[in-house]
Amino acid sequence: MKIRFTIGARIGLGFAFLIISTVIVFIFTNNTLRQSKNINDNINNIYSPSVAFLEELKLKTVQSEMLINKWVNVQTASDHRDKIQLNTITILEYPNIKDTLIKLSTRWNEGEDERILLTNIFAEFEVLFQLHDEVKSLLPDFESYNDATNKFSAEFYVDPAGGSITTQTSNILDLLAAIIESRVHSTAKITQDQNELFSLLQFLVQYLGIALVFGGLTIAIFTTRSIVIPVNQLKLVLLDLSLGVFPKKTIKERNDEVGEMTNALNRVVHGLKQTKDFAIEVGSGKFDTNYEPLSDQDTLGIALIKMRDELAENERILEEKVRLRTAEVVAQKEEIEEQNDKISELYDQLTDSILYAKRIQEAILPSSSDVGRHFENHFILFRPKDIVSGDFYWFSYKNKKAIMAAADCTGHGVPGALMSMVGSSLLNEIVNEKGITTPSDVLNNLKKGIIKALNQSGEEGTQKDGMDIALISYDKRDNVLEFAGAYNSMYVVRRGEIIEIKADRQPIGIFYGAEDKSFTNNRVQLEPDDTFYLFSDGYQDQFGGTLGKKFKASQMRSLLLSIQDQPIQEHKQILENQIVEWMGEHEQIDDILVIGVRV
Repeated sequence: MKIRFTIGARIGLGFAFLIISTVIVFIFTNNTLRQSKNINDNINNIYSPSVAFLEELKLKTVQSEMLINKWVNVQTASDHRDKIQLNTITILEYPNIKDTLIKLSTRWNEGEDERILLTNIFAEFEVLFQLHDEVKSLLPDFESYNDATNKFSAEFYVDPAGGSITTQTSNILDLLAAIIESRVHSTAKITQDQNELFSLLQFLVQYLGIALVFGGLTIAIFTTRSIVIPVNQLKLVLLDLSLGVFPKKTIKERNDEVGEMTNALNRVVHGLKQTKDFAIEVGSGKFDTNYEPLSDQDTLGIALIKMRDELAENERILEEKVRLRTAEVVAQKEEIEEQNDKISELYDQLTDSILYAKRIQEAILPSSSDVGRHFENHFILFRPKDIVSGDFYWFSYKNKKAIMAAADCTGHGVPGALMSMVGSSLLNEIVNEKGITTPSDVLNNLKKGIIKALNQSGEEGTQKDGMDIALISYDKRDNVLEFAGAYNSMYVVRRGEIIEIKADRQPIGIFYGAEDKSFTNNRVQLEPDDTFYLFSDGYQDQFGGTLGKKFKASQMRSLLLSIQDQPIQEHKQILENQIVEWMGEHEQIDDILVIGVRV
């Protein structure tokens, strides 16, 4: 009877040898590794960090000397980066290093003298930083350098020939050098102890490793001949099969598990060849091709026969669906093209209507020449967000007074433009027909007119449209300007300063949640070369810049002050260039209106 030496038995013998050898190596190396770990932990957690932090403290000492010298010898502001860096070293970095070194020094086994020396060093640092504080108190800001006495006193502290800071820093560096040298010596000694342990470990592992190598080679040769080579033959066949390549010859069978796998693989190859031939025939449309399953339990063979029958039926159904779908797609394409033509026509009509509305809106706006007859030095920056605008400006001359307004209606685009026409019409009626020229009376009447025109009852759910407005009346005879505003204030620039004439916090239109009250009439006595500005909120609310934030009223006021030495006619281009640069890639979010007049 032939003995069957299984693969499991062969592998078991090999691994038994390796396990026994590994246990021997482990017993010899475990104690050595434990001792080495303790030493290595001390080096990594105590000795090396101690030296590193002492070196860092030495570096910060040198940096602080350099920075305090710059503090004294270079006239800078209190927020200069060198001064901030020096304060960071003394206030933040030095205390952190000090705390860390104190914690580490408690674990210096043989370092009692070094701990005393470290305490002395910290005491010297306290003296040094007190000297720093004295210098900082002498030269706290940029103007203090102009005081010769303070400057001379501060220079005495950092005198290279014997200044107190120079001497104190030198003493600290000498002490640090001594303790660093001592710590380095201790680190070198414990490192030498660790190296000796590793040498012993290397000696043990070297000879035991040789035994493992020879044992491993023996097992490898044995395993290769009895297991790896036949398994590789099976692997090559499987790799070929994974690429769709069938082996040209069968593998010789053996009397073990590999032999059983070889027999099974040969049967699989035969079945796959038969399946390939069947798939080729079915794929070419020959659905009557015969195929015999390997057995009653051959689920793949049974599934292939079912697939063949279903493919034949699906092909017939698919052809019918393709025919019907093609006819449907053709019909849908024609309908879509017809709808696109209608949409394009409607879009063109809508665009033409809006452009016509723009011409109407431009026609009702006062011309620059009309304004120029009464305000010779003026500009009007008008930049709608859409084709038509919810912002509008208005001008009239009545009762020897020039009346001008800058208004911002609810919304923008077409809705805002419609509201602007209502507002312009009401202003013409109030001023030109009724003769009302006092700004507060004009706004009170305008508010009543808007509420009446829009049927605003104040009841819940009714619309709340209206406008914000800034309106002035100017009498050239006595150079007096009157102003009233609904949310929109005005600016007067006089001798390098901006005076803001604030508006009332109520709109033109229905105002929910507050008692109805009259608008305030502000009277301003203008002086020669005064410049006043009327505007909507579109300019200051525009998003842009590197952070995508609003331009803001404060930045607008700074810009207006910065251009006062320029002719008033150039203000428009400067303001427009600035807001375009601010917007960058951002979209304009609202209509923009700015009016400027220099008297």
